[in-house]
Amino acid sequence: MSNQEQLITNNSNGFDPHKPPQQSLIDTCVHCGFCLSTCPSYRVIGKEMDSPRGRIYLMDAINRGEAPLAEATTQHFDSCLGCLACVTTCPSGVQYDKLISSTRHQVERNQPRSLPDSLLRTLIFNLFPYPERLRFLLAPLYLYQKSGIQKLVRGTGLLKQVLPNLAAMDSVLPELTLNSFRHNLPDVIPAQGKKRYRVGMILGCVQRLFFSPVNEATARVLTANGCEVVIPKTQGCCAALPEHQGQTKQAQTIARQMIDSFAGTDVDAIIINAAGCGHTLKEYGHILEDDPEYQDKAKEFAAKVKDVQEFLAAVGLTAQLSPLTDEELTIVYQDACHLLHGQKISVQPRQLLRQIPGVKLREAIDAALCCGSAGVYNLLQPKIADELGQQKVENLLNTGADLIASSNPGCSLQIKKHLRSQGKEITLMHPMELLDYSIRGVELVKHNLVND
Repeated sequence: MSNQEQLITNNSNGFDPHKPPQQSLIDTCVHCGFCLSTCPSYRVIGKEMDSPRGRIYLMDAINRGEAPLAEATTQHFDSCLGCLACVTTCPSGVQYDKLISSTRHQVERNQPRSLPDSLLRTLIFNLFPYPERLRFLLAPLYLYQKSGIQKLVRGTGLLKQVLPNLAAMDSVLPELTLNSFRHNLPDVIPAQGKKRYRVGMILGCVQRLFFSPVNEATARVLTANGCEVVIPKTQGCCAALPEHQGQTKQAQTIARQMIDSFAGTDVDAIIINAAGCGHTLKEYGHILEDDPEYQDKAKEFAAKVKDVQEFLAAVGLTAQLSPLTDEELTIVYQDACHLLHGQKISVQPRQLLRQIPGVKLREAIDAALCCGSAGVYNLLQPKIADELGQQKVENLLNTGADLIASSNPGCSLQIKKHLRSQGKEITLMHPMELLDYSIRGVELVKHNLVND
């Protein structure tokens, strides 16, 4: 047993000595309360301890030995969505993202979970970060949907009463089609016309299986704008899910595999089209900072990672764009938290969408408030997530837009769920799909986009 493992094992009622929340970061909080109005969990729960300021109080108390790391304190850390809105809002520059990340890794090492919670988390962490395991579920899930069993299960409401977390999984399950079984992107896709860049492309886990048209559209947009696209088949998960939930070793193992998969590809940039994945990929230098073999590789890798909208806005579009409809098309862009707050990317997606002829953008009230998806938060904390999802959809619909643009698969699933629950049908697309349609001259039929 290593010294680090011995220290962790000896811990009984507080943070262990391996990277607890830094006291110097805790001390930067002046308890002004600016974070309260922007914190989604505080707005729903209404308790001080379920706000960033309250959680920092708890971290401080545990650090000082004045409070234990126990179920009573852990529940307040679990209620955090990790949306990072407080980081954007804080006038004192408190690095809450680092504090909550350190705390979650401590919680997972030192705080036992109840049996139901432990089983649920085991299922999540042994399934979702592994696309090949998820792939085996496609056929059973397809039959579950097409046979009418899903409709029956949802109609009775029994699953929600008996197994609410499993019901939450079912509620965000996207509709599968025969196209869901197609995964035929080649290893290298040549640029159209003059090659400007050679870029790597990350497929994601949920994205590659349940949103494969988004990946295909992304590849087409990149190649149409002079990029040779490299897609290593050995790539797996980006590590976002385990990293955000404090699964230290799993996150590190997955990050190393991702770095190895792009070794020797000689790409100018590594492109990702999912917000949560992109934020974690850019954090590889932190995730592997204690690994002497990978720490430099991780920093080099992270420096190349670009959200696809960030990249295209920087290098410029060269492909000709056509109108999507024969009249003005109003779009509301949904800000994903890990783009807006985590990566500070907000202007670029709007800049790209405005370049499509005939597009007019509208802004939703509370646009910076989390939709409640937050990785697997809507599976672990479904009641809070549902209230946030309902608010988000109401705000999006109130814009009167014809179409919703969303840059993150989790957000898209959450928004579609609450559109269904409110009996609304409005088309939701990734900005890359819209650009792809515009480049290829594919028109949308406007009167089919929105139906009550």
